[in-house]
Amino acid sequence: MARYTGAKLRITRRLGDLPGLTSKIKKKTNRPGQHGAVNKKPTQYAIRLEEKQKLRFNYGISEKQMMNYVRQAKKIKGATGTTLLRLLEMRLDNLVFRLGLAPTIAAARQLVNHKHVLVNKERVSIASYQCQPGDTIAIRTSPSSTKLAKANVESPSLSNIPNHLDFNKENLTAKVLSIVDREWVALKLNELLVVEYYSRKI
Repeated sequence: MARYTGAKLRITRRLGDLPGLTSKIKKKTNRPGQHGAVNKKPTQYAIRLEEKQKLRFNYGISEKQMMNYVRQAKKIKGATGTTLLRLLEMRLDNLVFRLGLAPTIAAARQLVNHKHVLVNKERVSIASYQCQPGDTIAIRTSPSSTKLAKANVESPSLSNIPNHLDFNKENLTAKVLSIVDREWVALKLNELLVVEYYSRKI
């Protein structure tokens, strides 16, 4: 299953800040485990694995979905790593999260699955829906949908709306202006290492 239900702060202590996974602030800074961080140099495989896990946990996708995204990114012209990030960033659940309509990507996915979100005035219940420049995203005008979204807009997880999105807080509508720029990806990782991790698997 793509949904992770375990200890989220344990994951962020191991992999670093993952805004899409949790908005909680970790009190402990050492890595999880009985003795904390082990003073041992990680292998090249371990380094690549951790970079891949950052993407998986942040965006809440399964290993199978991740491999499909890498395959798709390889078929598109341009740097595979950057293309992979763009594919993940343009998912509907991620855009709902980046607009501040949900505290985490998991919460945004629930909003989408429960049909609270409209894309181009049509209900979309598929969290992995790939949005394109020119698409409009809106929250349904029903009281329950509006109440859910407005509660999150008052205290958004990310303070800055990315420059590829235009958001109207009053009527809870947004427009996708362009493809996301790499600098606006709210995740610290080396995407090249993720591509290298999958190079022998795909």
